[in-house]
Amino acid sequence: MPVTRITLGAVNMEAADPASLAAFWAALTGSTPSGADGAFYLPPAEPGGFAMFFQPMTEARPERATMHLDLTVPWGERVGEVERLEALGATRRWDVLDEYPHVQWTTMADPEGNLFCVAEHPPTA
Repeated sequence: MPVTRITLGAVNMEAADPASLAAFWAALTGSTPSGADGAFYLPPAEPGGFAMFFQPMTEARPERATMHLDLTVPWGERVGEVERLEALGATRRWDVLDEYPHVQWTTMADPEGNLFCVAEHPPTA
């Protein structure tokens, strides 16, 4: 059976305020948003990055998220990155620092309450 190479094209999100949420994620990723008709697109900030698309919310947000983004930073940079994201408007929800030996992460929420994690993996010997 042939192997198919699948890549992430874009993360699509509904938002109460697509312009503001696109601006937050643009600052987080280093991308530049473009928009029309109340929807905004963020291209990948660098090769191998991911794109995002923000559109107006069509119905109430569910109580519990069934999916979230895991963003990875180099070992030793999680704390500084979390502080940078808090300055942009993200909220720190909780840290998981000693539950698993292969990863530490901070769960955060963007300005509209969408959860995402900032993770770091220790170097392998």
